[in-house]
Amino acid sequence: MASRSDPAILFTAFEPSGDEHAAAVIAELKERRPDRVIYAWGGREMEAAGAEIVERTGENAVMGMPGIGKILEHRRINNRIAYWIKTHPEAVLHVPVDSPAANFPICRLAKRAGRRVVHLVAPQVWAWGTWRINKLRRLTDHVLCLLPFEEAWFREREVPATFIGHPLFDEPPDQAVLDSAVGELPEGSPRLTLLPGSRPGEMDKNFPLLVEAFAQLRRERPSLVGVVAARDEDASARLRALADASPHGCDGLEIVSGKTEAAIRWGDAAIVVSGTVTLQVARQGTPMVIVYKSNPLLYTLLAQWLLATEFFTLPNLIAGREIVPELVPHFGGAAPIAAQAGELLDDPAVAAAQRDALGKVVGVFTGKRAAVAAADVIERFVDDARS
Repeated sequence: MASRSDPAILFTAFEPSGDEHAAAVIAELKERRPDRVIYAWGGREMEAAGAEIVERTGENAVMGMPGIGKILEHRRINNRIAYWIKTHPEAVLHVPVDSPAANFPICRLAKRAGRRVVHLVAPQVWAWGTWRINKLRRLTDHVLCLLPFEEAWFREREVPATFIGHPLFDEPPDQAVLDSAVGELPEGSPRLTLLPGSRPGEMDKNFPLLVEAFAQLRRERPSLVGVVAARDEDASARLRALADASPHGCDGLEIVSGKTEAAIRWGDAAIVVSGTVTLQVARQGTPMVIVYKSNPLLYTLLAQWLLATEFFTLPNLIAGREIVPELVPHFGGAAPIAAQAGELLDDPAVAAAQRDALGKVVGVFTGKRAAVAAADVIERFVDDARS
């Protein structure tokens, strides 16, 4: 039985995706050593994996620039974490998970207190605000990278890093369960899956555009059926309200909750709001169009000066070329989205070429188990602190 004087670990995660990433690693660490003490500012999945939750986070995640209320909330959290770190010297290692804006101040607190810091999920300083690499160099001892090109990028800039793979590829889907769930989805052909994002702001901004694109496609293909994959019942209710408010109607569309993998498998093609879900789609080889509606004024004034990559979406970034049509940022209407999706539905050769390219992207992750590799590095740092 571990005592509170034994080396412990502190995880901090502030979004649902961070909760998921951290939970897999925590479960691996606890499986290796059930008595290891792991504290967390985190969510329900981290708690279920065995973390001792100090404060719950992640249920009101914000995408983009946070408002003043969110900034003040994080300052109060940071004050409480600073006191907690001071009074818990056994927490020798801090593992910040994604959310660099929220986690960087905590990394600074941990480093000032003499603790080691291992980032789980590399801050995307390679994508925008590349000057932040100097801050990261000061505020980390190691970066655990989910994307294959990140390790070399960070190492070239004198930041220790390891490509660990991606949790999405750690365990293949249960094919029997997946096939059963697919059988519960609508019949008809062709089939189009809509993946409108998981955050409320993403859904509000992008889903009406996806509904309009679907309506345009269905006018040209009356037999077209569509499934909208919602993360949970709350998201499902929000999407139903948005669909009902759409002037384009939602005939032929069915919204399902908690069946994202089945919806991806079911579709002949997909229209996807840019994010990690694009790797879920790639894993199943479903051809897709990726979109993210943006504010043209904000992009002109700010984003275009900060962004540092040729591509914006994960499959294209990993491939190093455009293998998936990406309308990111997207300022226009639904017509170009419908045109790209229509080509995938109507031209088997185009769809097959994308499936082949997606297969090569997925192949990069073969043999990697992200949770195992992350736990290996984390344990090494804890052992170093013990000696």
